[in-house]
Amino acid sequence: MDRLVHIIRAMTIGRPIEFDPEKALDAAVDVFWCKGYEATSMSDLLTAMKLSKSSLYQSFGSKRQLFTRCLTRYQERFTSELNHGLEEAKSGRRFIESVFQAVAETAQQPEGEKGCLVGNSASELGQRDTVFAKPVAQGLRGLGEVFKAALKRAQTEGDVPPHADLNALASYLVSSMTGLRTLIKAGLDKRAARSMVPLILKAVG
Repeated sequence: MDRLVHIIRAMTIGRPIEFDPEKALDAAVDVFWCKGYEATSMSDLLTAMKLSKSSLYQSFGSKRQLFTRCLTRYQERFTSELNHGLEEAKSGRRFIESVFQAVAETAQQPEGEKGCLVGNSASELGQRDTVFAKPVAQGLRGLGEVFKAALKRAQTEGDVPPHADLNALASYLVSSMTGLRTLIKAGLDKRAARSMVPLILKAVG
């Protein structure tokens, strides 16, 4: 009887997970980042993640659920890297400048062709899917919070006027960042991308 119960339980819970979920999720992020949500097939995901269909569904759920987790993972990692960069930067203004310069350098490079997963998803899906709208909005908001922190630091350092509207400036930098990455994804050359950086920074002060 005990053996029968054990067999039934084993059949119910499925086989043990024998792969690295973090690596599999990162592989899925890269597929969605390169191809977008609609163009990504389950076959693409299974191949990249090196999983069977049953393992994927057992660990990550449906394609929609997996994509939501990918958006969250991308946003958290990107925001974490930016926050670390801000902590290490010599000044708030220098941090903002270096972020945009780094993006400009991706022009005509494989990295630049991918764009930004959050920005790409906002353009592709917009507000028509409430399930995806939330993580996309969180991603953009997270970027805005990093820029606002950098602007606040720059303000205390005397590089941003004391009367400046930091919320408006942070939103401007978010829109400038998503716009620049979209243009680079569409084929903007490196010289043109570099020339846009000082123009964007003029609004900062």
